[in-house]
Amino acid sequence: MHKVAIVGRPNVGKSSLFNRLIGRREAVVADFPGVTRDAKEGLMLYHNHRITLIDTGGLWSGDEWEDAIRQKAEWAMEGAQAIIFVLDPREGLSAADYEVTDWLRRLNKPVIIAANKIDSPKHEVYMAELWGLGFGEPVAISAEHARGLDDLLDRVMEHLPEDTEDVPEIAPIRISLIGRPNVGKSSLLNAITQTDRAIVADQPGTTRDSLDVEWDYGGQRFVLVDTAGIRKKPDTAIEDYAIQRSQAAIERSDLIWLVLNAGELGDHELKLANLAYDSGKPVIVVVNKWDLVPDEDLKRVEKELNQKLNHISYAPRVYTSAINEYGIHDMLAEAMKLHEKWQSRIPTSELNRWLEVWQMRQAVPNFHGKKLKMYFMTQVETAPPTFAIFCNRADFVTRAYEGFLQNRIREDLQLAGIPVRLKWKEKGPYKREKKNEAAE
Repeated sequence: MHKVAIVGRPNVGKSSLFNRLIGRREAVVADFPGVTRDAKEGLMLYHNHRITLIDTGGLWSGDEWEDAIRQKAEWAMEGAQAIIFVLDPREGLSAADYEVTDWLRRLNKPVIIAANKIDSPKHEVYMAELWGLGFGEPVAISAEHARGLDDLLDRVMEHLPEDTEDVPEIAPIRISLIGRPNVGKSSLLNAITQTDRAIVADQPGTTRDSLDVEWDYGGQRFVLVDTAGIRKKPDTAIEDYAIQRSQAAIERSDLIWLVLNAGELGDHELKLANLAYDSGKPVIVVVNKWDLVPDEDLKRVEKELNQKLNHISYAPRVYTSAINEYGIHDMLAEAMKLHEKWQSRIPTSELNRWLEVWQMRQAVPNFHGKKLKMYFMTQVETAPPTFAIFCNRADFVTRAYEGFLQNRIREDLQLAGIPVRLKWKEKGPYKREKKNEAAE
């Protein structure tokens, strides 16, 4: 796998170029600087080359994030075989551009200048001073209008060896970390990967976009997605968009780590749990900062958790501390178990044997002397396991009885910790009567 990094000062269009090259809107883009902070990866294919493209934060930004962003960019440079240096020639070269230039020269790696925002040939006159940076002929591009991208990639290919690497056969398990701001999601990701991939700070809102990190554990590949903290009410438009991106990351994930602060439980945690539950994905409740809870408060905090998260009581719980790495391996081991169960398929014959047992174990709902009758059960989907039950009257099914069946499925069919879905389908005389009434 080849690695190519995109660098430049803030607000020259690095994230727009990143999105264009990987073919989807992965990085948050805005008209003001400082949106991207972490180094964000994306996979792209070009002329049979598989390339990991890295979008970095704006260098020499002059704000409080400058040092942290430069550290992440230096990490991105370590394995990069080529660097795309994005500039905005229509604004002219700034002091920050020259700082980045000096820094790139010291790295001694191939650098291709991408002169962005050159929307038409008449704008190419602005490119003259870029030759003086010493990186050869600049390439005129417009990330917004997809102009000159092939020319840019052809220049990048000159510095990449032939791609002989086989595509890994094992599909990665994709896990999203969600939670309110400042619960320690980025710290947990760094503790798991034993790196400083995500920027960590005491103030909430540090992570502005979802950050994908590939990781291998026990022979299983993972993609860990650090999402922006989800507030009750976003303070800014960029924060609101970041939350939408977090929700989109959840939809693309196989599992969810719902990260909670052991010392901060409220209605917001309940809403986040609802968001995780509605996704239909397996959820692992990660109670972080457990080391900060005094011994005399442990039982009280656990009781509060049980009350707040009663509707996802089936979800396994892991107690962690990103600082001392307590519980980190449990997070990954539990994820591997749940992912396997999530894709389980139960034979129809076994389901119907259990259906008889469950009806004997718990009386079925009875309305005015008429009982719910369940004739047949079969699994219709996996991920999440979804079961269709054919019955006489779907409107006789109570929420309590459906919950009883879901619990029995999880316990008796070895699907503990997995959300299961039930679909009720009517058959028999009542269904025929409704069909005849509709026809009339």
